[in-house]
Amino acid sequence: MIVADHLTKRYGSRTAVSDVSFTVPPGRVTGFLGPNGAGKSTTMRMIVGLDRPTSGHVTVNGTPYARLAAPLTEVGALLDAKAVHTGRTARNHLRAMAATHGIDRRRVDEVIELTGLASVADKRAGGFSLGMGQRLGLAAALLGDPHTLVLDEPVNGLDPEGVRWVREFVRHLAAEGRTVLLSSHLMSEMAQTADHVIVLGRGAVLADAALADLVRSWTSASVLVRSPDLSRLIEVLAPVGATATAVEPGAATLTGASATDIGEIAAQHGIPLHELTPRQGSLEDAYLALTDDVIEYKTKELV
Repeated sequence: MIVADHLTKRYGSRTAVSDVSFTVPPGRVTGFLGPNGAGKSTTMRMIVGLDRPTSGHVTVNGTPYARLAAPLTEVGALLDAKAVHTGRTARNHLRAMAATHGIDRRRVDEVIELTGLASVADKRAGGFSLGMGQRLGLAAALLGDPHTLVLDEPVNGLDPEGVRWVREFVRHLAAEGRTVLLSSHLMSEMAQTADHVIVLGRGAVLADAALADLVRSWTSASVLVRSPDLSRLIEVLAPVGATATAVEPGAATLTGASATDIGEIAAQHGIPLHELTPRQGSLEDAYLALTDDVIEYKTKELV
């Protein structure tokens, strides 16, 4: 279990993390979301002792990371896949890490096979692609068979097979009762992976909720309708509180009425329907609505 208690981190006059508190329990995948500059990476660095909080504290299974007797066997962290000796082979990099904790060399071979590195294990890490470097970082995080995993953008640079493997593997680890904290900017992937999400914005916690609850709270259901008599359909639906947003000629998104109600009313008035598709809000929709006011690096909308 990871417990952050009123974490604050300042760099001079800039506050990167402000009074952040949360708990990441075992047995589920907790997604860690937020715009660039929100404080996610700084918080993760504080969890594994790379940054010292200005105030507050964070523990892993009741103990600060710096006081863990054998941290690799307690916490597996992937924060920067490039943090390797570029002149070493992948195998020797992992063996050097294993030697610091008395981990058997057989475990090195296991994580090499597990993460798909077998064909490049004896090549220098400095020549690795982004995806291969990411796999090496994951192998290092798994080396001590830890109970807690802290993974910052673990699917960055991976091919579709690798992305699916990470998704299934972290869910498997959580099902075993391990603690998994996972950050990503890929909302579609996070929606398939996380059970619970914590959202940061400008260094503060914006949401800490089950993924389904977050989506339900920050999005609304709608129905996509296509009809050759769309204007009349909108007119007869007005009394039940339905409102329409045009999508294209002959098509609109309706809110305030269910697909069942729309279909029945259309049938009652003899209005033909060419499409009637219920739509639920997505994690991406919820995330964008939640963080709209706290995006530090906002891009210009295309016209």
